Amino acid sequence: IFRTTEELSAHGALSPQTRRNLRVSHCLAAKVPPPKKPREKVEIPGLEMVTYGDRMHYVPGLAKPVYPPWEMSFKDPRYYRSPPAQEMALYKDKPCYVFNQRTSILEGVRQAAWLTKTHVNPGLLPHLISLAAKPENQLPDQDERVQNAIKHARFWDTTEPRPRKEKYSNALLLNLLHLCASLQPTHPAVGRRILAENYSLAATWKRGEDLFQIRGQNGLLHCSMDPLPQICGEQEVLETSDRVLESFYPVSPTIDLQQVSVYKEEMNYTGFRGEYPYPHAHTLYFLETSDPNCQLRPEQFRAKMIMFTFGNALARAHKLYGVRPHSLLECPITVQAVGTNGRIFQFLVFQLNTTDLSGDDGIKNQAWLDEDVELYDFAKVRPFIKRKEVKVPAGLAGYKPETFGKFLALYLHGAV
Repeated sequence: IFRTTEELSAHGALSPQTRRNLRVSHCLAAKVPPPKKPREKVEIPGLEMVTYGDRMHYVPGLAKPVYPPWEMSFKDPRYYRSPPAQEMALYKDKPCYVFNQRTSILEGVRQAAWLTKTHVNPGLLPHLISLAAKPENQLPDQDERVQNAIKHARFWDTTEPRPRKEKYSNALLLNLLHLCASLQPTHPAVGRRILAENYSLAATWKRGEDLFQIRGQNGLLHCSMDPLPQICGEQEVLETSDRVLESFYPVSPTIDLQQVSVYKEEMNYTGFRGEYPYPHAHTLYFLETSDPNCQLRPEQFRAKMIMFTFGNALARAHKLYGVRPHSLLECPITVQAVGTNGRIFQFLVFQLNTTDLSGDDGIKNQAWLDEDVELYDFAKVRPFIKRKEVKVPAGLAGYKPETFGKFLALYLHGAV
């Protein structure tokens, strides 16, 4: 008499696990063997173990010899073992919270504003945008040349059917910088700048009772012989003492920051030596990376821009005015930032007014952020067709000249 699986299950002859794996091979249905428990080593004081170490080969019944760790007479970095953190010279009981180029803070711009004691204003200042509206500050055939730069990055500079984002975004940024640099004959101050890549930054400050640091590499830096002029006057800077920083309670301000116990307390470094002829940071250019370990959402990407512009300004302030906190800087330090993914741009202007960041009261730093500004709508290699109707034609569509105007205005800031 043969019975079906349902009948066996009804009488309790098959367990649910067996019924689930009835039609698969035995190697998939078999249980995983439990891990072997390591044998407990018993050490009897005064009793020496008899091992097979002297015989130079394995002998059944004799214990396995234990040799001291071998120490080489020379230093080989491949086999270096760092000592425990508690034994290092720079070990501190008080932790330090580090922000680097891969940090993705939960609260984004609000958290970055609290960490840097900054009041963030939406949009750029009108007098700054108006720099690109003057005819003497524009390029000849500007719109046509910018569109050709976009087409070069999206269509012409590749042999692939569709270029990767990290390739065309970098090509577009360099093309736009090349177009802006062509204004040097009419604006000689543009020639007093240089682009720096892969430089390392370090800045340290205290916020309340906690210690914070910014470290690492942060994109392409446009540095200049001359500092940027301050955006706001002294009266507007004094009015920032009435501003209240936005809170994100109950989230901790140190969330998602790397906590370390081995660090230097006074670590401030601009990335360049003292005799470097271009000591002033002008504009930082950020690109969205395709690294799966370092992908940032737009809100976290803008927070990264705020943190590293603040870090460059703070490192410069510590070099000019010393490490001692100053409630009001004699000459505020201005640093700009531009971030892009090849189509959408983020514009930031940061002004460091104070290095006294311990409390929430008093004068605050200022930032102007213009976010999610599109340079164009579509750049299609092939047309997008839906239901036999061309929705988006092939080529460049929806070019917005005002976006490049903002890019050009930040580039010419300080040179006009």
